[in-house]
Amino acid sequence: MKIITLFKPLGLNGIALLFILFFTGCASNRKIERKVGQLFKNSTLLNNHPVGFALSDLDKGEIIFEKDADKYFVPASNTKLFTFYGGLKLLPDSIPSLRYIEKGDSLIFWGTGDPSFLQSRIRGDHALKFLVASKKQLFFSPGRYTGSFYGQGWSWDDYNDYYQAEITELPLMDNMITVSAAQGKMTISPVQFNDCFVKDSAGTPGAFTIVRNFNENILHYPGRMDLPANFEQQIPYKTSTALTVNLLADTLHRQVGLVHIEMPQTAKTIYNVTSEQVLREMMLPSDNFIAEQLLLVYANQIQSRLNGTDAIRYIQEKFLTSLPDKPRWVDGSGLSRMDLFTPRDIVALLKMIDQQLHNREKLFSMLPAGGKTGTLKTAYPTTDHPFVYGKTGSLSNIYNQSGYLLTKKGRTLSFSFMNNNFVTPVAELKKEMAKVITYIHDTF
Repeated sequence: MKIITLFKPLGLNGIALLFILFFTGCASNRKIERKVGQLFKNSTLLNNHPVGFALSDLDKGEIIFEKDADKYFVPASNTKLFTFYGGLKLLPDSIPSLRYIEKGDSLIFWGTGDPSFLQSRIRGDHALKFLVASKKQLFFSPGRYTGSFYGQGWSWDDYNDYYQAEITELPLMDNMITVSAAQGKMTISPVQFNDCFVKDSAGTPGAFTIVRNFNENILHYPGRMDLPANFEQQIPYKTSTALTVNLLADTLHRQVGLVHIEMPQTAKTIYNVTSEQVLREMMLPSDNFIAEQLLLVYANQIQSRLNGTDAIRYIQEKFLTSLPDKPRWVDGSGLSRMDLFTPRDIVALLKMIDQQLHNREKLFSMLPAGGKTGTLKTAYPTTDHPFVYGKTGSLSNIYNQSGYLLTKKGRTLSFSFMNNNFVTPVAELKKEMAKVITYIHDTF
């Protein structure tokens, strides 16, 4: 019997070379560990609040340096990395936008939570064109969404701020009113809200600001102040099924009826824009609205009811059981301080994202780039050759960065740098973080 040798024996020289390469790599990692550890030890700023840091070799999957990497931190918008990964695992090439059936002379449709439906930047209109082209009577059937209009642990004080739009099964135009200045007058979009604005004759001190009543779409603007020439403000509107139907009917320029029918499993799907485009639009400007609505789209892929908590549970049970620590993950955007992740969980997730896409050029194009794009644009010096691609996360007294780091010596590292409960001005903290990350880039 002839034995076929697939690999030639290494010999003493080959074995010696392997040992040299192995110990050279180990020595390099120990050098990083020692030098980076010294940076943290000598930083007054990074020693006055809880700091977690994990640094890993992305290709080898080896942890190089840790500082309280097993401790839980409030991640803020670093949460979107988990939502992003969920999309990579669950979304088809394009976003499911509507589910529908045709029954006699009627077309009955259900929402999927699709955030791209007429969204301000994406402007997805494929589903809209489908409804316009239909010759049948249109009926919207609500009831698939079983959650609240806010995520768990959200601050209700922020109801008037652009980053906290309400969650709905059929969102339209970001679930937001946009007010801008045109020739000294307010321009309101959608125009259906024109009659909802009330002049506040008493006026309030400070800048020209529009404030909505908490539970209704009555919006007050200062009557004793001139409208600034460059004014623009986005205000979440108070959602309801009736308002959704009315806005959709006005947009379609045709009647839309309302029925209550359970969606059959055989309901067909209309797709909107590409999933890659929507995921990119979530990550670059850190769009909370898109993140939250995507959880409903994920739920649409696995069950009939739309529920973000169900989607999170499914992703954790199916795809995240190998993480070193069990995350506490409650929303899609990171607006909730109930979210808790460890830095070593995040670097493990970053490797999983890299393996799932298997295309770093595409991956890096979907993330903010240090000194160039998105929320990392001002975190590092302006450059055409970024060396950091990742995600920021900020709430009051919280600032985090997690992502990928390219070094001058050609290594690709992943890192998670988390800061909680600090009172230092965030601009100073950003500079100190950039100092650490840039040192790793330049030295290793």
